Amino acid sequence: MVLIAAAVCTKNGKVILSRQFVEMTKARIEGLLAAFPKLMTAGKQHTYVETDSVRYVYQPMEKLYMLLITTKASNILEDLETLRLFSKVIPEYSHSLDEKEIVENAFNLIFAFDEIVALGYRESVNLAQIKTFVEMDSHEEKVYQAVRQTQERDARQKMREKAKELQRQRMEASKRGGPSLGGTGGRSGGFISDGFGSSGVSSSSGASSANIGITSIDVDTKSKAAATKPASRNALKLGGKSKDVDSFVDQLKNEGEKIANLAPAAPAGSSSAAASASAAAKAAIASDIHKESVHLKIEDKLVVRLGRDGGVQQFENSGLLTLRITDEAYGRILLKLSPNHTQGLQLQTHPNVDKELFKSRTTIGLKNLGKPFPLNTDVGVLKWRFVSQDESAVPLTINCWPSDNGEGGCDVNIEYELEAQQLELQDVAIVIPLPMNVQPSVAEYDGTYNYDLRKHVLQWHIPIIDAANKSGSMEFSCSASIPGDFFPLQVSFVSKTPYAGVVAQDVVQVDSEAAVKYSSESILFVEKYEIV
Repeated sequence: MVLIAAAVCTKNGKVILSRQFVEMTKARIEGLLAAFPKLMTAGKQHTYVETDSVRYVYQPMEKLYMLLITTKASNILEDLETLRLFSKVIPEYSHSLDEKEIVENAFNLIFAFDEIVALGYRESVNLAQIKTFVEMDSHEEKVYQAVRQTQERDARQKMREKAKELQRQRMEASKRGGPSLGGTGGRSGGFISDGFGSSGVSSSSGASSANIGITSIDVDTKSKAAATKPASRNALKLGGKSKDVDSFVDQLKNEGEKIANLAPAAPAGSSSAAASASAAAKAAIASDIHKESVHLKIEDKLVVRLGRDGGVQQFENSGLLTLRITDEAYGRILLKLSPNHTQGLQLQTHPNVDKELFKSRTTIGLKNLGKPFPLNTDVGVLKWRFVSQDESAVPLTINCWPSDNGEGGCDVNIEYELEAQQLELQDVAIVIPLPMNVQPSVAEYDGTYNYDLRKHVLQWHIPIIDAANKSGSMEFSCSASIPGDFFPLQVSFVSKTPYAGVVAQDVVQVDSEAAVKYSSESILFVEKYEIV
């Protein structure tokens, strides 16, 4: 057979897509395509029409025609077989048979047409081979990409190490500063210049003053004016290198790296579906809180990496307790924590917090009790960290079990179970990757689900998981897939119950020990939670 052209057109004869396989002028092809609708007559059951020079072989596809233009000398049986293959290719790359979808996937369809016919003659290929050829999957390219990612990862690691080294040099330089250590200006993070953090605290003890002025922990600093406030006359000056160090560290932060003792890093992966859902739910929870003049905020963050066959590859819980005071009458206070909930945690207080008081009585107060906490500022006073390889530490287990169905696809069963039953998880989203251009067939599920065609993922949403609703499952099947296509799974959720269990017991004034009315909010959120 000699195939002149293949085209997709509407029932009215409008050409949506056309591919020419032999040398012929544009005017000639347009003339042949324009003649096709005029040759169609109502009532005929044939799928071909002929003229003096060419044969039109076509197949109706809803509102469209799949049309082949061949020479009259070609074998009609081969033409019909080729037409059937063309008709199978179109639904593979266009999920609905309408004009808009055909135009959006025109290039993929043209590439597929070229795999079927070369120089006017049918190639010996089937549908699976066509999909493989069009994907153009290259082992060499994968190796190159893996090497490049490794190099980029090594470069980022070196940059982090260099940043830590520069930070350590800065801290050592501030320790060696002169007799006047009342402040070290120009650094963001920590408390403001009225006696806390980056601007230092005046004290009768030189050692205490030096210790306080060295560094500060991560806090939410709202005003950059305070961060860039000029240093006092007695402040240390670290020389010309300070500007270079700041520029280098700022560059690392802009690239998404997390640098210790600097401003808080933005949450990673916020562009992903799971991270976006978690951020939105976190904001919704925070907006419902009524705040008193003394307000406590407890944030718990999870980083979890689980194996698909079981086992914990990474589990880290980190948290921050911040204090915000809006009435100067309550500036000098003591914050008592429940001692039973801090066991097993790696705890770190702010340098201006009295460590001995915290160790002996689990109470947070300033070293200089005559000084008030800063007003209208979120002040980080306590950080904690918990790392484990024990599966019992995982709050929510996900079991994904894909199995070959014997037809070139997979049947997938996914179930979840809440292990930490004291938690109430809200807005849970489980994002399952899928093979490209393969729509899942969902049989059973709890909650709701959404298939994202553009991102090739299945998003499974469960509004609440708690002790009364601690488990659920989903079953679906996918054609043209292997078990590895459904990993890694991404999970996101938020909770008003903290994972570490750091709880405020009471807030009292320093002098009178009178109880102070306070409000508090707790939030547990996910930075990364994946099953690989």
